[in-house]
Amino acid sequence: MTDHCPRNILQRVLALRSMFSKNKTYRHFEERFRYLLDRRRAELEAGVVGEARCIALIGASGCGKTTAAEQLFSSQPDLVIDQPETSRLDVASLQVPSPATLKFVGQTTLMSLGFPLRRDRTAQTIWDMVKDHLRGRQTLFLHYDEAQDLSRHQTPKEMNAVVSTLKSLLQHKTWPVGLILTGTPELKKMINHDSQLARRVYPIEYPQLNAALDTGRVCKLLSHYAEHADLPLDSETPLPDLAQRLIHAADREFGLLIEMLVSSLEEAMTANCDMIRINHFAAMFRKRTGCIDGLNPFIVEDFERIDPRKLLGGDIQE
Repeated sequence: MTDHCPRNILQRVLALRSMFSKNKTYRHFEERFRYLLDRRRAELEAGVVGEARCIALIGASGCGKTTAAEQLFSSQPDLVIDQPETSRLDVASLQVPSPATLKFVGQTTLMSLGFPLRRDRTAQTIWDMVKDHLRGRQTLFLHYDEAQDLSRHQTPKEMNAVVSTLKSLLQHKTWPVGLILTGTPELKKMINHDSQLARRVYPIEYPQLNAALDTGRVCKLLSHYAEHADLPLDSETPLPDLAQRLIHAADREFGLLIEMLVSSLEEAMTANCDMIRINHFAAMFRKRTGCIDGLNPFIVEDFERIDPRKLLGGDIQE
């Protein structure tokens, strides 16, 4: 197999990657967001200023948090997000920058609102500007991805300042803004740091896949994606066995599992095969990790002994 990929294959793979599989966690996330959005709009219509709330979507690396947030915002037909003809911006979304100092996060937030800072200001002044521009753009929600970085390496004093700033957004007297925080389990530390913040948060956590409970669901995903790729699954490979191997290879993370599934289908397309076989999954995993066949969960019998997060003998980083 060569690394050259014809254009038609790239288009087919792009179509597969654009598919989104809703799960129970995503539906809960969407329901809670719609509730808060509808409540805020009702308050605006009634001329009422009510305190905003926060949704924290928490899960391990590879579970699909970022994709879920992107899908949520893009799938709501009544949200104004990227429309140059209006200054309105219902949701401002950004990744927490590094280093995640309060000042730098404020500067980055200003940039996401379309107002890059042209000269140095204090953190307090910057956040006052953020609040002014949130109101000016009629922003209802502010989304921070990798939100756990807001609390990483912070002193107790700095942590207090971060939490106070987040609460001030929710409690603003004239234009409160809801927060969407997506992050790893470290995010819980920041939320639980302050009971006043915690009681304003709706926590939603992505559970890891369970081979005993989720094999049937993953079998359906395998069939669904294979059908869309027009590549039938090899009938000689027991589907439940393949699903359990894929769950393990993805370290039980839903988002990573979908990514690996699409990459395996791409392997079959590139090899010009008329169906997808387990050896295409093995080739995908070999490319991702550089592992020998004896450490490939799609080849060995006792695949559960393999640490799927190892890359050439070291930990895979997100």
